[in-house]
Amino acid sequence: MLTLFHAPRSRSGRVIALMNEMGIADWIKVIPVDVRRMDGTGHTDPANPHPEGKAPALLHDGVLITETSAIMLYLTGMFPATGLGPQVGDADYGAYLTWLNWYNSMMEPALICAVAGTDHPALTATFRGPEQVTARIRAALEKGPWLLGDRFSAADILVHSPYAFFTQALPDDPLIRDWVARCQARPAMLAAKAMDTGLMAQAA
Repeated sequence: MLTLFHAPRSRSGRVIALMNEMGIADWIKVIPVDVRRMDGTGHTDPANPHPEGKAPALLHDGVLITETSAIMLYLTGMFPATGLGPQVGDADYGAYLTWLNWYNSMMEPALICAVAGTDHPALTATFRGPEQVTARIRAALEKGPWLLGDRFSAADILVHSPYAFFTQALPDDPLIRDWVARCQARPAMLAAKAMDTGLMAQAA
């Protein structure tokens, strides 16, 4: 049994989009939960097993997996035939792992610090900044339409996502803007957004 604890219009929407892309949505029970949000709304939901009360959280036969990149790696490894994540032995596997981990350890912290207006040598030395994020993504997209070249993957769903959350962080770079637009226009992403619209309407 796979259960996803999902907060509408939050980072967990990326996992919903991945499930749609993989064609495994019918295999996973989705339980909507509330989370504390940046504007002060929401609350820690007792139904949510995430240790920090965040979303997403995936429960598989009693085993809890949290953090979007870990859940994406888990699901693409569990359902390799869907092709949304390279597997061990695949030439793209190393790049795939790198993108998933780079997002958490470098990209999102750099963008959040920039959006928050936080500037300190310790932060820039550790996470660099938006310019370095842009340069790294552009270098990949110059080689192909997706981060792994001709191959769309869970890495594209994850790495493009902050530009959907923080549109002010989207660089003025036609190559990156086109990639973000293509990711956002995919039927799986549109279905995830429609699902959230319905959940929000039910909760209102």
